[in-house]
Amino acid sequence: MLYKRGNVWWYEFISNGVRIRESSGTDSKTIARQSELKRRRDLQLSLSGLKRDRPIHFSDAAKQWFATKVDLSPHGVRYYRQYLRKLDGYFANRLVSELMPEDIANLQRLRQEQGLSGRQINAEVGTLRAILRYHGHWARISGRIRMLRQNLEAGRALSLEETERLLAAIIASRSAALYPFFLLSLDAGLRPSETRSLRRASIRAEWTAQTITTAEVMVARSKTEAGTGRVVPLTRRVREALAWWLLRFPDAEPHTYIFPFHRVAVAGNMRRPIIYDVRLDRPMSASSYRTAFETARKKSGVRCRFYDARHTFVTRLAENPAISEETIRQLAGHVNPRMLSRYAHIRARARRAAIATLELDINDSMIASDPPQKSPQSAIDDVTAADAAGEKSLKNKGSVLGSPGRIRTSDLTVNSRLKGSFRAYRSVAFGMPEVPVAE
Repeated sequence: MLYKRGNVWWYEFISNGVRIRESSGTDSKTIARQSELKRRRDLQLSLSGLKRDRPIHFSDAAKQWFATKVDLSPHGVRYYRQYLRKLDGYFANRLVSELMPEDIANLQRLRQEQGLSGRQINAEVGTLRAILRYHGHWARISGRIRMLRQNLEAGRALSLEETERLLAAIIASRSAALYPFFLLSLDAGLRPSETRSLRRASIRAEWTAQTITTAEVMVARSKTEAGTGRVVPLTRRVREALAWWLLRFPDAEPHTYIFPFHRVAVAGNMRRPIIYDVRLDRPMSASSYRTAFETARKKSGVRCRFYDARHTFVTRLAENPAISEETIRQLAGHVNPRMLSRYAHIRARARRAAIATLELDINDSMIASDPPQKSPQSAIDDVTAADAAGEKSLKNKGSVLGSPGRIRTSDLTVNSRLKGSFRAYRSVAFGMPEVPVAE
């Protein structure tokens, strides 16, 4: 059926039970009739051959695809749902068989205008790709789709001075959970989603009185297969902070969460924080730690993300030549060298030594007749000696990672200005004054 809206002809018909109502884009009735016939024929024949396909709208196609994702983690469910909502709002009334590369390019331009990053846009297009591939419509357009460039930087590692300032602000936070929660990323490399999903049974600890002497955490659920099931020993300061946090919930059972859902309020003239509405069978909300961390970060003046704590953990391991890449993978949960290289930043000494060898090669080629005054090895030794002197000077200023003096350790609490951090945390968050749990 043809009808006119303004100066443009529209056509409407039913194909395999689906009502199709579209504009022909022309004011000529003859051309509009031809457009309708072509549209009918295109719907009857599959673009991949003569197989007949029942037209399906994008909304239904997305639901059918998502119904097949039965093994998603809660994080995966939230990940795909956010993009499905956006895609459904954009392609809701379109048929998947008629989506073209130009439509996806228009979507990319719109998201860029909205201020989204290349990584966010690529994730949305990746979800669209999975839907079209499931319904057999991706192959015909895949060669003309271009993903956007995205920033593949892995963030940055915090310096010792930044770590101290940030931890001091976290200790003073009203959120008693933030300090042990943050330390599990800083000293154990756990992602925030992994920490939130930890249960009491995930901690293997040996207690002496009210102190954890040894402990390790098993990550039961991770966003990567390699990260699931990994076991990470806990440092002393993590054990101390975690012990005081766990003792707050004497009624907890092995299946309950280590960081349960709770609310925080302040009471009394001293404005002391109290915890109430504790639900041990529910994990702490993501907004809870994010809000508390952002408040502490602003007070510390450190420009970073929560995830940079994990980058700091992996970088500290990677900077130690005695730790193999396989050990780092086992602790951090990475699966391939490319992911590891995003974290393992090349040390300054290795970079300067590499450049020194290039300079020597250039000098040798330019002055072939003159014997070099110094051999390549001696030049590298000079760089190494200069680095040693520079590092000694930096250590005296307390601006390098690690402990001062002759003690070689990655534990920032040993012979460090951070050795009083836990005592301050215990004083503020627990014992002096005590943070009561409301009945």
